[in-house]
Amino acid sequence: MATITFQDKPIHTCGELPAVGSKAPDFKLVSTRLKDVSLHNYKDKIKLLNIVPSLDTPTCQISTRKFNQKAARFDNTVVLAISADLPFAQSRFCESEGLKDIVPLSCFRASFGENYGITLVDSVLKGLTARAVVIIDADNTVRYTELVSEIAEEPDYVAAWEALSALEVR
Repeated sequence: MATITFQDKPIHTCGELPAVGSKAPDFKLVSTRLKDVSLHNYKDKIKLLNIVPSLDTPTCQISTRKFNQKAARFDNTVVLAISADLPFAQSRFCESEGLKDIVPLSCFRASFGENYGITLVDSVLKGLTARAVVIIDADNTVRYTELVSEIAEEPDYVAAWEALSALEVR
């Protein structure tokens, strides 16, 4: 269990992010077309998981826009924007914002949050995911993680881009 904060009050996750160097847990998420999606769908690709509580909040929207802006610069990388929002809401947000370089995926009917240790277990946000970034290489090995310590803050984009750039060079 990890402790983060929400408006400076401690809240807890159900576990820990997968360790750097470990195999990424497989997942089954839901696409905007209501199809199940897993790690296998992105075989031989580097995967950047931008995990947010809800695209209906300003900080989640900002991070999704920022990851979309940079996503097109990477040839062998797919950026997955993962939230508990329904696929319909994710689709509306991405269409209204013109976000075309990320893949929105919903964890609304999945064990993704538990498998990645980021489901919030207390506070008014109970049941949503914590804010996190996970980078998984083409062989599905975890190469970078960040659990954002204050859920209302943005992730460390510079560190994520550096980790991603190092993988793209290989």
